[in-house]
Amino acid sequence: MSSSFAQRLKEAIVAKKSPLIIGLDPDLAKFPPVLRANSEGDAEKAARAILAFNCALIDATCDLAAAVKPQAAFYEVYGSHGVRVLEETAAYARKKGLLVILDAKRGDVPNTAQAYARAYLAPENETTCPADALTVNPYLGRDSVEPFVRAAQENGKGIFVLVRTSNPGASDLQDLTSRETGHPLWQEVASWVAAWAEATRGNETYSPVGIVAGLTYPEEAALLRSLLPHSYLLLPGVGAQGGQIKDALPCFDKEGLGALVVAARSVIYAYSRPPYKDRFTPDEFAAAAREAAADLLAELYAAGYKVGR
Repeated sequence: MSSSFAQRLKEAIVAKKSPLIIGLDPDLAKFPPVLRANSEGDAEKAARAILAFNCALIDATCDLAAAVKPQAAFYEVYGSHGVRVLEETAAYARKKGLLVILDAKRGDVPNTAQAYARAYLAPENETTCPADALTVNPYLGRDSVEPFVRAAQENGKGIFVLVRTSNPGASDLQDLTSRETGHPLWQEVASWVAAWAEATRGNETYSPVGIVAGLTYPEEAALLRSLLPHSYLLLPGVGAQGGQIKDALPCFDKEGLGALVVAARSVIYAYSRPPYKDRFTPDEFAAAAREAAADLLAELYAAGYKVGR
């Protein structure tokens, strides 16, 4: 691959003046009737409906977002048909100028982690899914993440390590205090990432090793930025999970880089939510998604975000 993941990400953000990531979490029950019809109970038809939905959303928002983030579980539930559509979605997104961050949260003992890394972070002529980056679960320990770090660095890909997740139960584990340091566990994991980032960034400001941190913890945004000066922060939780887009501001550097704001349900199902459902029919779901994405980006700019010094 001709450039690093961090470089490709920077180029996409600067070109589109947007750190927005569209989450492609297709739930057939929430689809407009025109796509849902005759697809329930038939995995192949459901997968085809998902592909049509995704392609329409990608066409509508590709100039407003730096990347898409398909969530693997929503595809795997349809077996081989769904996995094929996940691959087709990723290929189509890249064709339309978007990076692809696969949200699969992989993580396992080292030899299994190596296989996962080969599946999703291998060179382009080998990979089974054309992704630029992968989310990784670190809670089996450092050795479960290291194969992903190596694969990302060697192949021009990226990883986003789960550090501070947006689900309500995250505190069950992530807030436990480390006996050795007295810090919560999520900060210990952040320190691992900081070390990997420093070791892999070369001459670039940002490394291929980023983190996932939910915007549902806005009071921690500035701390995360200071703990991880060389990592991109992938920030889910906007909209449906209650995160506010203004809360992302401390996560960006002076050039508007270093963080990515994820919007999924609030954009892709905008046609069914106020204020968009009053102006768009279900058949116009892609147009509603475009307007919702544009509104989020405008809100971020109004809060003070800018690209470039």
